[in-house]
Amino acid sequence: MTEYRHLQPMYQQYADMGIEERVAWIRADRWLETADARAALARLEDLLSYPPRDRMPCLLLYGDTGMGKTKIIRKFLRDHQPTFDRGTGVTTMPVVAMQMPAEPIERDVYGELLNAMSAPGPGGDATFRLKNTCRTLMRKMGVRMLIIDEIHAMLTGTYRQQRIFLNVIRFLANDLKVPLICAGTDLARQALLTDPQLTERFEAFHLKRWSNTQQLAQLLASLASILPLREPSQLGSAAVRRKVLDMTDGVTVRIFRLIETVAVEAVRTGAEAIKLDSFDGDNLVLPLVAMARRSERRLQRQAS
Repeated sequence: MTEYRHLQPMYQQYADMGIEERVAWIRADRWLETADARAALARLEDLLSYPPRDRMPCLLLYGDTGMGKTKIIRKFLRDHQPTFDRGTGVTTMPVVAMQMPAEPIERDVYGELLNAMSAPGPGGDATFRLKNTCRTLMRKMGVRMLIIDEIHAMLTGTYRQQRIFLNVIRFLANDLKVPLICAGTDLARQALLTDPQLTERFEAFHLKRWSNTQQLAQLLASLASILPLREPSQLGSAAVRRKVLDMTDGVTVRIFRLIETVAVEAVRTGAEAIKLDSFDGDNLVLPLVAMARRSERRLQRQAS
């Protein structure tokens, strides 16, 4: 195996793989911890250890679309997976994470909750039966935290539906005495602020867009040290950092998708490194936002 000193030792082996193997490795979904993600996970861990009380603390994890909210939740779920006791036949599920239904309809909320616990709902349309089934199952399974992702979807409903939905989640937090975690965009924060009782319980954790700071430099340097490219990249340079920010607006998912795209191109063309001009290739199939940014710059240059 060739020694690639610009890569971390445990990742050097991947640079020896063939072209398509390396492309598949670059495109694979993986967890890369950032400072904000680490802080959010630590806060979730702290809330999970909270003893039951009448007014459980709640957390709103919010930020622009693509800032990694769902990634953080999935990582937390992997760290706290359900366990099955063969002796008792009982499944213990410390954390239940449900997707917000398309509309904030009470029956659909309980249906999504049952689905998150891999439990079939009772027959019939009676909402109270669904509610009782959810409460009973969550107690039996030892649920200690409820997470609702994409909570800003509640705004698709009428004002009355939104009020009912907020009452439902407040009821569940009160009845089960578990922390309630909501994840969504800034619209979700504004919606929760309309309920004084919930506002008093929720603290907010804001996932901010990246800016030209040392944290971004560290992120790009980390990527440069694990991507299976055979030559050192320039991801640590100030010029590349500015280029990445300009093309992505500092949105996490856009940054990762952009770097993935240019890394794949570097493998397939034999360039084997990401440089400043890697982001300007005419044949590069870029994410839509990055393409728009590049077109804007070209138009500006033509006009000047």
